[in-house]
Amino acid sequence: MKLIVGLGNPGPEYSRTRHNVGYEVIDRLARRFSDPTGSARARFNGLTIEAEIAGQRVLLLKPTTFMNRSGRAVAEAIGFFKMNATSELIVIADDLDLPCGTIRIRGEGGAGGHNGLTDILAALGSPDWSRCRVGIDKPGVIPQADYVLGRFTDDQKPLAEEGIEDACKAVQLWCREGLAATMNQFNRKVIATTGDTSANQS
Repeated sequence: MKLIVGLGNPGPEYSRTRHNVGYEVIDRLARRFSDPTGSARARFNGLTIEAEIAGQRVLLLKPTTFMNRSGRAVAEAIGFFKMNATSELIVIADDLDLPCGTIRIRGEGGAGGHNGLTDILAALGSPDWSRCRVGIDKPGVIPQADYVLGRFTDDQKPLAEEGIEDACKAVQLWCREGLAATMNQFNRKVIATTGDTSANQS
């Protein structure tokens, strides 16, 4: 069993906002890989649905605790299934420091100022787990809180769609071939876009 977590805030007022790209990825994976006759279950302080991706049994999880308490849901699911977070957990979250539509895969590290990742780090007590960051651009003159809780502009929408789709593909590759192969394939786009050669470091 692997655990795939998409971060976001619950409620229709947050639907399709920049901060909810993790939810968007989980919803898309659920439509593609879960039993169409099944439905999401409320457990582990979140909504879950089981699926099979690349021959792997997975649990898709959207924490419903609001972003800054996401660690509670992740820790509960990890504990219940007795998972090894290093090899069996990947978290999808938005990233202000990446251009809209790019993704970056990491196997360890800090939270980069993201409240959801910060809470997961605290709940698990270790930084050694995979994360997929989806770029949403910097806010510019807009206050950061207003920006992340806002929706993509018309110019950003096609880029955001590309990022969400790439995140889905990255999760599939992570399930099939593991972290190193996923970083190697998808972080090349970050290097090409930003020139940041640190993208391929775990």
